[in-house]
Amino acid sequence: MAYMSIIKAMTGIPARRQRGNARGWLIALVVVAIVVIALVGTYTSTYNRMVAMRERVKQQWAQVDVVIQRRADLIPNLVATVKGFAAHETKVIGEITAARAALGGASNRAQTIAANNQLDGALSHLLMVVENYPDLKSNRNFLALQDELTGTENRIAVERRRYNRDIQEYNTYIIQFPDNIIASLSGFRYDPNYFHTSPAARAAPPKVNFGNP
Repeated sequence: MAYMSIIKAMTGIPARRQRGNARGWLIALVVVAIVVIALVGTYTSTYNRMVAMRERVKQQWAQVDVVIQRRADLIPNLVATVKGFAAHETKVIGEITAARAALGGASNRAQTIAANNQLDGALSHLLMVVENYPDLKSNRNFLALQDELTGTENRIAVERRRYNRDIQEYNTYIIQFPDNIIASLSGFRYDPNYFHTSPAARAAPPKVNFGNP
């Protein structure tokens, strides 16, 4: 009793009330700590997932780039063969050469996609021209290129589809609430570089069939 009286005299607050206030503050601190830990955990988990999805887009784009460059490597032989049978077809030869040069000079995904679409159109035009040269269609070099280019075209289509899938998943994730808040704070931005085919390719897909009809 003497102890309680002394505390009450010194502070003017009953010891029981002091203990209650201390317990209340402790509970509040624990709640705040739990909330902070939960927020940090959510932020870290979401951030890491965004990083993983962005890296998957980059990795898949690398696969797309490999097959695009593979097709570009076949172009010089294609041009040389065309010149051997139709040297006067300067327009289509020029289109293919220019498209390949644009592809080689591309410095980002948007430019690479545009150059690839340009090459699609040039190859489609070539198919129409080749129909006028039966000897060219049956040439051994053309038959060899048929197999290589057809396989490359199919691979481009597969890798392009996978790339578009990954970029769509990434974009969808970072624009959804509340992930968009973390994305904005962390510097993640919407990626517009979908791989769309060119109008020319949609109208006449470059199947690269140089054999006889």
